Amino acid sequence: MATINIVLRKEKKKDGTFPLAIRITKDRKSSYIYFDYSIKSDDWDADKQRVKKSYPNSTWLNNFLSTKKLEAEKQAIELETQKSHVSSHAVRQRIKPSTGSTFFAQADLYLQRLKEAGKYNQYTADKPRVKHFKEFIKQDIALPEITVAVLERFKGHIRTKLNLSERSAINHIVMMRSVFSHAIKEGAVDEKFYPFGKGKMKIKFPDSSKVGLNQDELERLETVSLEGQPHHVRNLWLFSYYLAGVRISDVLRLRWSDFQNDRLHYEMGKNNKGGSLKVPDKALQITAQYKAFQRNKDDLVFPELKDVNLDDKFITERTIAFKTSAIDKCLKKYVAPAAGIEKTLTMHIARHSFAQNAGDKIPLQRVHFKLSLRGHCVIEGFDMFSNQLPAFAHKASA
Repeated sequence: MATINIVLRKEKKKDGTFPLAIRITKDRKSSYIYFDYSIKSDDWDADKQRVKKSYPNSTWLNNFLSTKKLEAEKQAIELETQKSHVSSHAVRQRIKPSTGSTFFAQADLYLQRLKEAGKYNQYTADKPRVKHFKEFIKQDIALPEITVAVLERFKGHIRTKLNLSERSAINHIVMMRSVFSHAIKEGAVDEKFYPFGKGKMKIKFPDSSKVGLNQDELERLETVSLEGQPHHVRNLWLFSYYLAGVRISDVLRLRWSDFQNDRLHYEMGKNNKGGSLKVPDKALQITAQYKAFQRNKDDLVFPELKDVNLDDKFITERTIAFKTSAIDKCLKKYVAPAAGIEKTLTMHIARHSFAQNAGDKIPLQRVHFKLSLRGHCVIEGFDMFSNQLPAFAHKASA
């Protein structure tokens, strides 16, 4: 009969901890199955094969170890019942748990996949969120052990210990959901352990308090005298506004070849959806200011990405993030004060401004359709009422 024990191996790691493992002994020969957990020797009770209370999260880790030991004993008994002679190695092969079944192993793989896909913004946003969970939980955790209670405590930690906003706390939970969904797709955890959805953890974003510019502020923004970079930044903001709040990432990607017969044909970078729309006269007046710098028909309209390898998605998104930050700083520091605008002025506010001013000019359900999808169907929305949106955008800023 094989003997199953939980042991702390004498293989000291660089951080001063030792790995936990299942030891299978048969005929005085032992084999080991290592867990993705390691602890300090002072936190281990060898006689009871348990983690001491001095170790953070000792309860769930002991429960996990106990469960794995029972599973191993069951598998060993079943295997020995089937065969007359079974070695410790054979038992190990039968009960060895799948690798990468812990949260941080999957989180690292999730971040790696984001980077490979060129999703710079999501990568840079979720990487510190993963770090925050590591600091909160102290030790790696098996995916099935991430319960609603653990998520609620983590959310509370973000709000109270890190002193971050409710929106930020929710974004941390969204990261947890993304990693868990990735792990299910990878086969690292059964879907039954998914702690989100009906009867489990629900994610609800707080209402946004961003306020767009009114008509008077828009007129001041259009007419204020600006030169150099502030003038260029003002152009980017107005161009986005005239086209119903097109994202700055898409504005910076526009090429001269995207414009044909005063219509814009382009594919949105965020979701690869494409279509066309009529370009308002005031937007065309802005692009005309950059015509002299056009090198060829496929050249970019605006200069921010002209020396960037757009085939490298990660570098492109990183550059857009840096450029957008610089643009927003210029809007806040120079453009808004010059135009006498006290509201926070950023590129994203162009989207809110259009929605705010379009409310009483366009049927509410149509505006809601475009904005509620957070840009996922902007072009389709234009196609539904292409004669109204560009016309209003032109009129609203006149």
